[in-house]
Amino acid sequence: MPNGTARADRVSATREAILTVAERLYAERGVFAVSNRQISEAAGQGNNAAVNYHFGTKTDLVRAIVRKHHEQTERLRERMVSGLGDSTETRDWVACLVRPPIEHLAELGSPTWYGRFAAQIMTEPSLRDITSEESLTSPTLVRAIDGLNRCIPEMPVEVRMERGDMVRQLMVHTVAERERALAEGSPTPRNTWHAAATGLIDAIVGLWHAPVTPQ
Repeated sequence: MPNGTARADRVSATREAILTVAERLYAERGVFAVSNRQISEAAGQGNNAAVNYHFGTKTDLVRAIVRKHHEQTERLRERMVSGLGDSTETRDWVACLVRPPIEHLAELGSPTWYGRFAAQIMTEPSLRDITSEESLTSPTLVRAIDGLNRCIPEMPVEVRMERGDMVRQLMVHTVAERERALAEGSPTPRNTWHAAATGLIDAIVGLWHAPVTPQ
């Protein structure tokens, strides 16, 4: 039994090392610029097929990275959503979308790579659906989106869809750009992740309530 426990611990440590290295390399170089062999080597695995053994395909590895961070973000969002009740304030629900992933990065300390990793997979058609699929399993995210939809003004469906796309781009790429700046030691507009989230929330609330020009 002890031998079995030791082996399980080794497997868990190996998987975690692979996840961490893959996330960093994907963030820095791009998902399809990095091979599973390179990840295995960078993770200190003598077996160059370690990634395939523990995760399978590149898509499976990407999904595992997303799921790992999703679980932590979900914990933070659940706490926020449970305290809102039936709020009719757009800002409350936007905060439920913005703050959990950013607070998660803040909790990780510096440096982080997930913001840039998320931007990479968002722009890759063969991978971007992974994030959407994981989001559909989040009851608190669904509740936050439902709450937001009750608060934002009436607008044509095509405008709502357009602004939804804008919000997703803002959320992903603003975080990725701040993360990049921090990694490089470059100045950032806001001093903390919390302040950065506040600025992003301000922008998104303004976007949803901006006037709609008739076409």
